[in-house]
Amino acid sequence: MSSSTGAWPPPRAFWTDTLPEKTFGMTRPHLFKGVVPASAANADAVLDGFAAIRRAHTAGQEITANARVYVGEAERPDLVETVLSADGWPRGGFTAWMQEQVGAERFSLVLNTLESVSPPLAAGLGELVGALIDGWGVPAGGAELVAFVGNYSGTAFGVHEGYENAFLTHYGPGTKNFYCWPAEVYRKLTGSTAPLFGDYTWLLEHGEHFALEPGDALFLPERVFHVGRQSEFSVSVAIPLYTFPDAAIARAWVAPDLLDTVLASKPDTDAGRPSPMQPLPGGPGELARRLGEVTAAALTAAAEQAAAAADQHAHQRWYTVLSNGGWQHSDQDLARDEAVAAFAAAPLTPGTNVAVRAPYRLIVTGEQAFLRGYETAADPAVLTPDLVERLNTGPTPLPNDPQVLDVIRTLGATGGLTVTTSPEESA
Repeated sequence: MSSSTGAWPPPRAFWTDTLPEKTFGMTRPHLFKGVVPASAANADAVLDGFAAIRRAHTAGQEITANARVYVGEAERPDLVETVLSADGWPRGGFTAWMQEQVGAERFSLVLNTLESVSPPLAAGLGELVGALIDGWGVPAGGAELVAFVGNYSGTAFGVHEGYENAFLTHYGPGTKNFYCWPAEVYRKLTGSTAPLFGDYTWLLEHGEHFALEPGDALFLPERVFHVGRQSEFSVSVAIPLYTFPDAAIARAWVAPDLLDTVLASKPDTDAGRPSPMQPLPGGPGELARRLGEVTAAALTAAAEQAAAAADQHAHQRWYTVLSNGGWQHSDQDLARDEAVAAFAAAPLTPGTNVAVRAPYRLIVTGEQAFLRGYETAADPAVLTPDLVERLNTGPTPLPNDPQVLDVIRTLGATGGLTVTTSPEESA
């Protein structure tokens, strides 16, 4: 079962019509053939991302992106230091190099948060994510790039469940055989929802099989069990779309901030005054009463403020994801740090051509500016809609205006701007 979108990035009609039709309303896997051009993403770009992780390791720089090594289905944390610190591989010799480092013929290398170390992949596959957002919707938690590199005979996680909607893009050179099972079928066949390791060849004939070749993209709906198998070295990149349950977002982000506000207990205030000593004969009853009153009052106040708190959080989360090109926000982002350093080193004078880096977006809402997942104060009279549009659509020369230059310097500290030409170069 396969089909092609016929364009890159997939047009809006693909997301509104083709994808829902082919996947029965985003509920079944479907293979789209020849979707991703090599100019957008390829195996070499993934290995360059791994090289960036190794470079940060050598420099002792803490980053969010990380590498995991597996031999068979066994995770080997002891080999991570080896592959990160060994001398680099010769051109075209990555497979033999990895085999030597891990001491095994077959291996699996998993790279997380690749978008934070690879500007080419963040921009190239960011075109796919940007089109997805425009045609399908916004994943509240953003998207991530997870690379699977190796010649492993089966995914190291075994046959397992995927909890998010995702696209699996494949770059070869070998073919990846992918098998999928709906949750109810998997439970009926195995008797549980636990991952299945070891010899599960008996299960494969009951699964839906897809043969992924370079440039293909497989849509994987949430809650579908799956496993990948291959006999030759290949590289794939999964793009999970993190939406998260509403209750999880409220519990992790909205509620803590709200409770911190309503339970503020600063010194020298009634709320911050220490509770009195409680007489031993009275037991804990009086203490429980006092705490119950404080808690009940706080929850009442929190309920009254919940809508405003949720609105503030949703606003910030929405524009954080959009301004970051759809990618999840990472604090220890190597590519961002390098972009900040490059921008700071460039002279910034009237006539300098500046642009927003792809795939990020500059968004101004009220007196807030969002760029590459960061928020700064904005004066709409300085950061005008016209200037924002010109920065987003391509290089624009900076005016002889100290206020504008100051704003551009502030935005440059997000890592979302690049200097394309200096006044001397464009003369």
